[in-house]
Amino acid sequence: MVYFLLERTAPLPLDEAWRRLTDWPRHGEVVPLTRVRVVTPAPTGEGTVFVARSGLGPLAFEDPMEVTVWRPPAGETPGLCRLEKRGRVVTGWAEIEVRPGPGGRSRVVWREELDVRPLPGLFDPLAAGASRQVFGRAVNRLLRQP
Repeated sequence: MVYFLLERTAPLPLDEAWRRLTDWPRHGEVVPLTRVRVVTPAPTGEGTVFVARSGLGPLAFEDPMEVTVWRPPAGETPGLCRLEKRGRVVTGWAEIEVRPGPGGRSRVVWREELDVRPLPGLFDPLAAGASRQVFGRAVNRLLRQP
């Protein structure tokens, strides 16, 4: 199992940071070699299912996810979204928390635990570092782009 944590502070109101981070198709625009399609009808909420397809040609795999917790921020109350990863290659979960930060900014905490099934455990440190880097860049881009 691989676990990583990302924390960011963004000069955005809570609801805007939340919107940018939970617009699932946008993740496909910022994660390399990835496309995201939402399977269930809008709006997003508990039970929403989307699939990230990552890779090239025959080396691509699908990473289906379901929203199991959906609590958007309200006023100064933090928002929390939990995703369960239910693929054949990648399993685990991710949590996106958006809470008030200093000076009216938003504080984002992204926690993720994943298991990449074909990789033996000895590759976990390498997978954790790569995941932290890829998702860190993705979160930065999602928060920067309207």
